[in-house]
Amino acid sequence: MSFADIMGLGQTALELALFNSLTVLALFLSYSMLNVCDLSTDGCYAFGAAVGTMVALAGHPWLSIPAAMLAGVVSGFVTALLQTRMGINSLLAGIIVNTGLYSINIAVMGGAALQNMFKTQTVFTILKDALKDTALAPYYSLMIGLAAVALVIVFLCLFLRTRLGMAIRATGNNPDMVRSSSINPAFTTTVGLMISNSFTALSGCLLAQSQKSVTADIGSGMVTVALASLLIGNAFFARRSIPVRAVGAVLGTFIFRLVYTIALRFHLPAFMLKLVSSVIVILAIFVPYMKSQMPTIRRRMGYANQPREVK
Repeated sequence: MSFADIMGLGQTALELALFNSLTVLALFLSYSMLNVCDLSTDGCYAFGAAVGTMVALAGHPWLSIPAAMLAGVVSGFVTALLQTRMGINSLLAGIIVNTGLYSINIAVMGGAALQNMFKTQTVFTILKDALKDTALAPYYSLMIGLAAVALVIVFLCLFLRTRLGMAIRATGNNPDMVRSSSINPAFTTTVGLMISNSFTALSGCLLAQSQKSVTADIGSGMVTVALASLLIGNAFFARRSIPVRAVGAVLGTFIFRLVYTIALRFHLPAFMLKLVSSVIVILAIFVPYMKSQMPTIRRRMGYANQPREVK
């Protein structure tokens, strides 16, 4: 493998990582901060991709971004409504929304399971034309991904320092304390899920436009990929400040995508990639657990190796 091939693999992995890291940052808010495992991620990802695609096909490429995020807000609101107002378990609420969104996504795409944007202007084609005949022309996708991730990280860092952001973090830590402080945990949960799902929908929208196509199952397995990436980032930056943890989540996404890209480069069958995702999730959980258990294991081994007293 030549150096150019290695650089190409790195750029491809980085571009995919940047787009998908928006979903990881969404889970960083809902899972790490709010302590809610939102299983509607797959459907919301495809929902944002479908809405963004149809708006772009209608001739509004810039409007596709806020439209996709608004679709994510609606998805997050429905998920939170099922949890907080209808008494449905958070896991089951996510599964219900995820299942319902599959039909809604196909309806949004006009009853078709596939839509192409090869002849449609998108934010990527606009930037590509603007950078034509410049040194930055090959990196237009990378620039959009970097800009989106940077804006989301800055927003999260600033938002989580506000009173509402602190209330969301407190809800994840101790909802009973929040309730005793005259703060409605249902409201903070709803706001948190609406914001996080808007990031997930934005992620799907950008990936669909970069690939110039969208399918009804574009978000299949995304919750596993995002959770694995988040856990990889937490393995290195678990007890750091929020900005460092957010950047760590992006780094975890890049590591995950790099493994994926290398696996594809060595001709690993496509049907094995789901197994690769599962193994990465297991390792991401198991390795930090073993690190925390090492002092106990060493004490036990030291105690077992001590010579016994002869009576």
